[in-house]
Amino acid sequence: MQLSRYFRDLRSAYDAEINDLLSDSEGKNVLDKRLREKRGQIEWLVMMMDDSPEMLAPAFHRAFGFPRPDAVEAVLNREPAQFPAWSALLPSLTLAPWAEPLAATVLRQPGGDRFLVAAACLEYLHQRPDPRAAQEADDRDGEDDEDGDTGDDELDADDNVADSDEAGTRPTPRQQEDAGADWMETHGFDRKP
Repeated sequence: MQLSRYFRDLRSAYDAEINDLLSDSEGKNVLDKRLREKRGQIEWLVMMMDDSPEMLAPAFHRAFGFPRPDAVEAVLNREPAQFPAWSALLPSLTLAPWAEPLAATVLRQPGGDRFLVAAACLEYLHQRPDPRAAQEADDRDGEDDEDGDTGDDELDADDNVADSDEAGTRPTPRQQEDAGADWMETHGFDRKP
C-alpha cells in the first residue's frame, strides 16, 4: 500500500493525537471522555481542519467501518486535490449514527468534503497495522535473540515512515505536539499542563 506524502505526514500526527488523548497524567484511560469533549467542540474545531486536520480527525475516531477497504486504499496514494468527493466514497464505508451530525457540521464548511475523506483514511490507517513496522519488529526480534536483548525498546514513530526526499527532516511526534500546542496558544487557547 503506497501512501501519498499527505498521508505519510498525517498518519503519525493522527496516531500521536489519539495516543495523547488516551490517558491522563496519572496514566488512567480517559480516551472516551476526551473524545466526547472533542466531539462537543466540533463547532470551533472545524476551523482547524485545513491547517491541522489531525486535531479535528479524532472526533471521528471509531466512526467509520470499512466493508470495502479497496475503495479507501485507492485514496491513500493521492494528495487532497485528487480526493474523490465524500459522497463518492461514503457508499464504501459505514458511518456510525452518532457521527452523522458531526459529519453534517463539517460538510457545511469549505473543505469539509475533502476533510471527511481524509478523516476516514486516517482512521483506516490507524486501525490497520503498518506492515513495515511488523517487519522491522520481526527483524529486531531476530537480532535480539542473538544478543540476549529482550526487545522492549519502542520504535521511533519516524521508523514507520517510508524513505522520502525529506528523510531526517520530519518532526518527531513530540515536536508535532509542541507545534500544535503553540498554535492553539496563539489562537487563545490554554496550553495543556
